[in-house]
Amino acid sequence: MSKLNYRVYGVCGVRAIMANWNADFTGYPKSLSNGQFFASDKALKYPMKVKWQNNGEKVLYIKSYLISDSGFLIPRTLKERYEKIFKTELTNSKKGESEKVLTNLFSAIDVKNFGATFAEAGNNISITGAVQISQGLNKYEGAKVCEQNILSPFRDPKAKEKSENNEEAKSSTLGTKIVSEEAHYYYSFVVNPLAYNAYEELGVTEGYEEEDYKKFKSAAIDSATSFATNSKVGAENEFAMFVETDLDLYLPNLAELIRFEKVDENSKDKLYFTDSNILENRGEIKKIEIYFNDKYLDLIDFPKNADFYNIFTGEKIEVK
Repeated sequence: MSKLNYRVYGVCGVRAIMANWNADFTGYPKSLSNGQFFASDKALKYPMKVKWQNNGEKVLYIKSYLISDSGFLIPRTLKERYEKIFKTELTNSKKGESEKVLTNLFSAIDVKNFGATFAEAGNNISITGAVQISQGLNKYEGAKVCEQNILSPFRDPKAKEKSENNEEAKSSTLGTKIVSEEAHYYYSFVVNPLAYNAYEELGVTEGYEEEDYKKFKSAAIDSATSFATNSKVGAENEFAMFVETDLDLYLPNLAELIRFEKVDENSKDKLYFTDSNILENRGEIKKIEIYFNDKYLDLIDFPKNADFYNIFTGEKIEVK
């Protein structure tokens, strides 16, 4: 495998229609103090990890379960997860195993992309990932929350205890599902293949390779679409931009240059790139690829030197 020899800057866009892409602990979509919806990088990374795991890749930092000795279903600890996927036992012996642990960590696709913090069995390891993803800001100013009452098929077994008259519940319980009517989250990311140089010198990894980037790129294009949980149905990838550059070129947060505009229900949404000059006519930029949902989006003022593709089929699209 060959090491990636260029940087990549980009944007991931997720469209959420009657879905809750990233809820806070109250169940509502996460929001800033000014009311603008946002989503954490973890909300985007999680479906990527699920996709990789479903494809048979080793994924360390993802929830998994076991049956405890007392018969309960419980989440695995980090140590238990590590031992399961690497089929080895972590010991607290005085002889350090950091080299072995690092080698194992770098063989997990999520660690290879996003890094890791690992403090188990005497190890104190912190790896800064080659891929860094920003918080995702909702670009649609008309975003609203919708609350739905949901009728459960079961009554509350503790209703008698709660009742003043010591009566059993006579009807089933109500629940609530909270979604955003419509939201469009845009994340910036950067891929720095030099992030693991120090670990290469230790001999525990070959560095960030072309194959690692291909797996990240594929997940950035379709992992949200493929991740269909109850709250995420209605959320899908609608945009992905990849700008391949020389190793020593530095670009700003590209998602901040994206502006979303909704015209009306019968027209396509408009997506503007507000400073295409920073990406055009520059020898340090090797290639620009943009994947988008052309059924719902019109792209305006994006770099003329970009290649455009349908985000679902990969078919090349001509954009005027």
